[in-house]
Amino acid sequence: MKIAIGADHAGYRLKDVIVPYLQSLGHELMDVGCDCDVSVDYSDYSIPVCEKVVNGEAERGILICGTGIGMSIAANKTRGIRCALVHDMFTAKATREHNDTNVLAMGERIIGPGVAQEIVRIWLETPFSHAERHQNRINKVMAIEASQASQA
Repeated sequence: MKIAIGADHAGYRLKDVIVPYLQSLGHELMDVGCDCDVSVDYSDYSIPVCEKVVNGEAERGILICGTGIGMSIAANKTRGIRCALVHDMFTAKATREHNDTNVLAMGERIIGPGVAQEIVRIWLETPFSHAERHQNRINKVMAIEASQASQA
């Protein structure tokens, strides 16, 4: 699977753990940065990841900052993105089964490397359930997104 990944200064250390882990699982990565602890703006990394997902360069995206909150907020401003902030295995699975998320956000200051790897593995391996009730909910959210875009 092609995966775009990005982190800000508060998430790059966890990204440096996740990148080789994903490669060991056979995934192709597009790393948009950052690779230092100098303060940067999370949106400078979340938006390029989301654009790669939306335009089809990547099938999924992973974002990491200190808490995951900023990255997830910024990501969900991109039309076509369904980003979930995940810090445990249950929600990693549920967000794929129920919400068909295409971007995962995590917080380096919240979870450790081992938990993060397990979250990523579960999130990547879990398919969308295609249950009618879940698809209907996603369609409603996408309709709201389209409506707001046409008003802009």
